[in-house]
Amino acid sequence: MSAYGALTTAAYKASVRDATTVFFTFAFPLVFLLVFGLIFQGREVDDTGWNYIDYIAPGVLSWGVANAALFGIAFTLMQWRSDDILRLIRMTPAPLWSVIASRYVVAQVVGVLQAVLFIGVALLPIFGLNLSGRWPLALPILVLGVTAFLALGLIVGSRTNTPEAVAAVANCIVVPMAFISGSFFPLDMMPGWLQGLSEALPLRYVNDGIAVAIAGRGDMTDYGIACAALIGFTVVFGVIGARTFRWSNQS
Repeated sequence: MSAYGALTTAAYKASVRDATTVFFTFAFPLVFLLVFGLIFQGREVDDTGWNYIDYIAPGVLSWGVANAALFGIAFTLMQWRSDDILRLIRMTPAPLWSVIASRYVVAQVVGVLQAVLFIGVALLPIFGLNLSGRWPLALPILVLGVTAFLALGLIVGSRTNTPEAVAAVANCIVVPMAFISGSFFPLDMMPGWLQGLSEALPLRYVNDGIAVAIAGRGDMTDYGIACAALIGFTVVFGVIGARTFRWSNQS
């Protein structure tokens, strides 16, 4: 087995080892869907004609996928470094890219499975999501979104040494970002300065791209901007992550 294959297998086993974590990775976005779906059932966003579920579902899905990607690689890197696994890998011919790429494949598979399950539940009559004919466009934006947040998670995982630190830092990043980016509430309900601030956050563009794809909200220009922005964030986070990467807690 190649180094990449062995690392991918190890990353997969690390991801499914804790059944509770796996369960809540998929259940957490569904809990928010249930809460918002029941609160706003049958209601429309003021003066837009949009059902709330069509407005909120893309944001909740984006948050769930981004959250899983960031936490997944950050926790794995921290754990592998704390267990001295990364230092042992460094002593082999395996390059840094194979370590990151192995977790990348697992993160993408988890993201796609999350999206399929979430959209399937949102389409149930109790929620009533109206799926747009552009839904296949969700796959590219999911891949780009997972990539951007995986690169951000690389930074978090490189600078934290305990599970508690990973949870604290990741939550401080993702939770406020979810609110400011419009994952849980329509951006139109926020002050203008918060709407402007959201444009500097990667989750805003995952939300926009997913909204175009599965809810038909926005046009292809919005979709293209979202793709370009996520590529830009990935490059920036990737460069910082590569420069801050640590093979051991002593380095």
